[in-house]
Amino acid sequence: MVDVDDAAPDFTAPLANGDVEPFTLSENLGDGPVVLAFFPGAFTSVCTSEMNTLQDDLDRLQESGATLSGVSVDTPFALNEFREQEDLEFDLISDTNKGIIEDYDVEMDFADMGYHGVAKRAVFVLDSDGEVTYAWVSDDPGAEPDYDEVAEAASDAA
Repeated sequence: MVDVDDAAPDFTAPLANGDVEPFTLSENLGDGPVVLAFFPGAFTSVCTSEMNTLQDDLDRLQESGATLSGVSVDTPFALNEFREQEDLEFDLISDTNKGIIEDYDVEMDFADMGYHGVAKRAVFVLDSDGEVTYAWVSDDPGAEPDYDEVAEAASDAA
């Protein structure tokens, strides 16, 4: 699993920012911390709660110079609809090929529902060099991160 002091795995994936365009992590480092918030699926209750709480904390994260992106295996089109419906002002990254969740070792299954290969709920804070300075991963899809801890980690990584 990716952990504190590791180099964050680089990736290129579709970015849902109202449009759809390519996003490469390494090209978006250097301007301050990057917060990657992995979530199992758009439009689900806990994921919606988490993304809305992160939206509420966006000013606090941005004060430290951090950039926030959500990451899920949903299509970029679904993620754009989710952003619009929830009034999210941060970008969402589409990992439909599941390479990012594999590289960060945050893949899980909802086997009882026959759904395989979704993101665990996880948050990674990267410094401007791409080093992981904070890692939180939950095996419980109903758990949410400690948002104060995430904001503090982003501030510490600045």
